[in-house]
Amino acid sequence: MSNPPQNNSASSLLEGLLSAPSDTDYRRQRLQRIGSYSIPVAQNQADDETTPLRAATLPNGTGYGTSPSVRPRRAYTQSGFWAAPHQPTLPGVPLTRSVTVTGPDSLSTFSPAFTHRDTLRSRISQQRPISAYDAQLANFNSDTADTGIDVRTNGFRVWYSSFSSIDWLHDAIKDSVRFARLRRGKSIRSRVRLAFDKSLGWIIVTVVGFLTAVAAFLVVRAEQWLFDLKQGYCKTAWWYAQHSCCPLPDESLDGHCPAWRTWSDVFASWTGSELGGGESAVQYLTYTIIAVLLASTSSLLTIYLTASTSFVTRKESGVLSPHFDKSGEQNTSSSSQPKRRVIYYAAGSGIPEIKTILSGFVIHGYLGGRVLFTKALGLALPVRSGSPFGKEGFVVRIASCVGSIIGRYHSKYENNEAKRREILSAACAAGVAVAFGAPIGGTLFSLEEVSYFFPPKVMWRSFFCAMIAAVTLRFLNPFGTGKVVLFQVTYDKDWHAYELIFFILLGVLGGVYGAYFSKLNYRWSRDVRGRTWLKMHPVAEVVLVTLVTTVLCFLNPYARMGGTDLVYNLFSECRPGSKNRHFNLCVLDPSSFDHVWPVVRTIFVAMIVKGFLTIITFGIKLPAGIFIPTLGVGACAGRIVGIAVQWLQYHYPDSTVFAVCEGDMNCVVPGLYAMVGAAAALSGVTRTTVSLAVIMFELTDTLTYAVPVMLSVLVAKTVADVLEPKGIYDLVIELSQLPYLDAKHEYLWSNLSIKDVTDRDVDVIRVDRHNTVESLRDQLQLLLNAEHDDGGFPILRPGRDDDSLRMVGYIGASELEHALTVVAEGATEEVRFLNTYAHEELATSYSSWLEESRQNENDPFDFSIYMDQAPLTIQSNSPLELLHQFFVKLGARYVIVTDTDGDYEGVIDKKAWLAFLSELEEKS
Repeated sequence: MSNPPQNNSASSLLEGLLSAPSDTDYRRQRLQRIGSYSIPVAQNQADDETTPLRAATLPNGTGYGTSPSVRPRRAYTQSGFWAAPHQPTLPGVPLTRSVTVTGPDSLSTFSPAFTHRDTLRSRISQQRPISAYDAQLANFNSDTADTGIDVRTNGFRVWYSSFSSIDWLHDAIKDSVRFARLRRGKSIRSRVRLAFDKSLGWIIVTVVGFLTAVAAFLVVRAEQWLFDLKQGYCKTAWWYAQHSCCPLPDESLDGHCPAWRTWSDVFASWTGSELGGGESAVQYLTYTIIAVLLASTSSLLTIYLTASTSFVTRKESGVLSPHFDKSGEQNTSSSSQPKRRVIYYAAGSGIPEIKTILSGFVIHGYLGGRVLFTKALGLALPVRSGSPFGKEGFVVRIASCVGSIIGRYHSKYENNEAKRREILSAACAAGVAVAFGAPIGGTLFSLEEVSYFFPPKVMWRSFFCAMIAAVTLRFLNPFGTGKVVLFQVTYDKDWHAYELIFFILLGVLGGVYGAYFSKLNYRWSRDVRGRTWLKMHPVAEVVLVTLVTTVLCFLNPYARMGGTDLVYNLFSECRPGSKNRHFNLCVLDPSSFDHVWPVVRTIFVAMIVKGFLTIITFGIKLPAGIFIPTLGVGACAGRIVGIAVQWLQYHYPDSTVFAVCEGDMNCVVPGLYAMVGAAAALSGVTRTTVSLAVIMFELTDTLTYAVPVMLSVLVAKTVADVLEPKGIYDLVIELSQLPYLDAKHEYLWSNLSIKDVTDRDVDVIRVDRHNTVESLRDQLQLLLNAEHDDGGFPILRPGRDDDSLRMVGYIGASELEHALTVVAEGATEEVRFLNTYAHEELATSYSSWLEESRQNENDPFDFSIYMDQAPLTIQSNSPLELLHQFFVKLGARYVIVTDTDGDYEGVIDKKAWLAFLSELEEKS
């Protein structure tokens, strides 16, 4: 693809070295051809020709968290070559020599093998213009810029590549510089811009909250209609769901709706025969076909629209990696396979990945528009196919996508990954708020479960965003009942002291279920889904799971019921005199075993079926959540316990235990037990406590049941932690090899020291040696071949002794790649890194640095602009806990290790530290 022409006039060093990223193929070509630009290139050169830059095939891996992105090159059936587009290097960079590289003007001249599929992918990948990541630091023409500001920076950065860690310290410094410039302005325009900047965060979270509620409303309406479509359709309006077609007040009798027509009735009218009701073979066949169709459609959307290899962006680095190719196509002439497996961004609940992103991990496209579309559309399909999926966790993901997209429209958040994560934290709170109608619980959920950095300012904005989302959804009224969620219930009865025993029992059951559910799902995903033929046939797995679901669920009315509907009916209170028996969940005669046992048996079967199906379905290539299925299993257990207690009261009304009822035979509310059991099960699975308890308080609109819920949640978490230390989200992170650094976990360092984790073999750049563009390119190639694309190079000078080395600075691999791309033609030119030991008079203030840069504007081979001249350092005799706090509290991307004399010893980057912690945890 050709890039638009750019102005090649020499203006300043900053305009060149700090320009926006160019196309990844263009950068790869330039870097590979360093030292060979003067050699004519033949048009018939084979694309798969091996060069000294091609590395040997690397061993395959299974994860993507700690290894480079793998995008194999396209296969071309005709001879051709990759040539640089007709585009100057970068604006404002005078090069020492210029060459002409003959090549095609566009992709269409490559080969007929460039198919319509490639054209479509090329169109999908087209983006709006991308600025330089540190463009705000380089903008000296702004009326608010003041070159007299005495601030220090730690070098300039380029865009973070996918599957890399962000530099929290650099982004914090950059934002402080930006805000300091705004405050220095004295004009009316500057003051208006300052006021707008202060209110921008509130404006964005308001828009995010509103759009999240709208998206949730559309998803709820769509999934209601799709679920009921498996049973039949509305004769008066085919687009109506069943409850909209036949609205029934709470006091009415569960009965047949004349406006609702089942598929068995439709078939009977066509054939003129009597087939019976909804349990007929025709009804079951229709139910199965529609369920499989919905689930498979959602799976196809997930696989073909959100594969990680289909997301193309110029922000990527590591283009010299032997496996890098933005096309995502595997070269058919090569036997090498991608090291990093393909990830489907719309699959799963997304909460483990969001936790990792908020901790400082970059996954380009994961929260983009394409994933939002797939997630919203694909969410309604599997949820209403009858499989045990929940939409509540997905709403959090949808809200995060909305927050990420809205945040891109201003450079304050677009060009600062750390600031963007503040918007994502608020979006997560809005997602929980619309999922459960709990703005306070949503804010606490973002704090407790998702967010990594949550200062008071972020908490206030998160609460405001959650409030806007909940209020908007209330006005939209998705269920037509005035409630934000369908299973929002109220109870007329209070709880009694003797019931605490049963609430503790439910907490124990919830903890046991949560622990063994996490264990079994982890092993199923690892050993069955990941090591059998299912791994290569995800759509077939979806179809098989859906067929098993229809077989097991159709004959049981509660298992066949949608997750939200089941939870609502299990939570509901059976009021005396009401004709609504909530699908026979209200026992007509609680004292009769003949009446109690059929209900308990049916609920128990539904609980076993739902629990089993949730184990095998969570993790398949569908937008599948865990909240509602877990609540359903816990609510079934709680309802059974509640019915049992109610039966005991009817049989032993004069017992001392039931004396507090004072003869009231309705003082036991089975729905309350269902709610407590649901909270306990969800706490056992996800290990959330405070936020979950608050969500339950907001669901019941009262604090009357605070003690039962809090008690069961705490007991469930305690029991689950004893049986399995990690919750389901942590196990998914471990299974996916996501580089998530858990700040809450405590480690036992024993007799280990920093020397045990220091990487002393990392390649370095010596300023006392002759460093050319070509030699640095080769060093970068070796670094990427070793799969350290998230690393960099310590820049060293000789120390006082002959064998000692002193730190000058540090340059990241992405920054070095960008700088080398700019000066690719000057292969033999020497690259310099200005340092304070050679120029003691060099000032460290921003204004002095700027003046020095302007004096050297005709020297594009000075890479000091990208060098971190003050990297975090730690002495080798420091305790490991101090190093751990560097990564946890300061958000360090790398730490330089020195000895007690200040001489360089090695480097510890974040991914190496995570690998060390993982090994330490396994040994313990």
